[in-house]
Amino acid sequence: MNFIWQKLLVVGMVLAALLAVAGCGNTSPSSSGSGEEGKNEKVIIGQSSWIGFAPLYIAEEKGFFKEHGADVEIQSIESKTDSKTALAADRIQGVSTDMSTQVMNAAAGIDLVQILALDTSAGGDGIVAKKEYNTIEDLKGKKIALDTTGGADYFWFQYLLQQKGMTLKDFDVQNMSAGDAGAAFVAGKVDAAITWQPWLSKAEKTDFGHTLIDSNANPGVIVDTFAMKKSYIKEHPQAAKAIVAGWYEALEYMKTNNDDAIAIIAKRVGEKPESVKDELNDVKFYDKVGNEKYFGTSDTKGDFYKVTALAAKLWKDLGLIDKEIDANSIIDGSFLNAQ
Repeated sequence: MNFIWQKLLVVGMVLAALLAVAGCGNTSPSSSGSGEEGKNEKVIIGQSSWIGFAPLYIAEEKGFFKEHGADVEIQSIESKTDSKTALAADRIQGVSTDMSTQVMNAAAGIDLVQILALDTSAGGDGIVAKKEYNTIEDLKGKKIALDTTGGADYFWFQYLLQQKGMTLKDFDVQNMSAGDAGAAFVAGKVDAAITWQPWLSKAEKTDFGHTLIDSNANPGVIVDTFAMKKSYIKEHPQAAKAIVAGWYEALEYMKTNNDDAIAIIAKRVGEKPESVKDELNDVKFYDKVGNEKYFGTSDTKGDFYKVTALAAKLWKDLGLIDKEIDANSIIDGSFLNAQ
């Protein structure tokens, strides 16, 4: 009887040992998988179809983000309000939009920081007007269409008006989105519109319209940036580095593989390659050198700080925000050397 129990005891010990080994085997792949996920953190970023954000599509398509440690998914969000809501609710972790909108988002209570300058408008935004009007002063009392809820074009127009000592009260303002403003002008419903491409080109093709002034006149004022929540960056610094490095790599790819880059962009924005090529002429992208110059150094701050401070003051003066925003609190150049 004792012999039988001894045999059972031995068998039990063997089974226990086998189970322990099996358990260790099951734990190892799980840990390994977790480590792989850590190397490629899932990040969702929001952006509109504006051509200035196009290199991000290339970085996603060619796997540049993943190479640097982040699994980035670009989500199409055309509305500034929708992207702000998504960022506030953590449905997205980053957003590409114009600098003045980033200021408004920060004033709305989103603790964000801009870590990368993407592009500056170089003719992609402008004022189209009937041919009999040749200056902004000529438009006084006329019906003009623009988006008065904020954004790049509104900021730029207010910037121009300040230089001339004028205000919106000098015009018959029709509030609508920048795209709708361009369409309204082409349809002959307004005397002028503050809009962007492709509406500038469409206005030029009418027999009554022309571009009164475009953003080439004020380089560095209409600037698009990429921002993330500070709390997210603190927990996932590698994701921030990966996005910056992926952006740089995408810009290089556009130089060395232009046809493929154009094809990728065209597919993502739903346009013909030739149209994309034309639109790319209206923006200037910030590469690493451009970013370093625009951000400046801790001792000598670049124009980024000046323009951001200008936007913060302008929005506060106009009553569009009720909180003062310090440019230093929403700009972080520590990721610019990401590789």
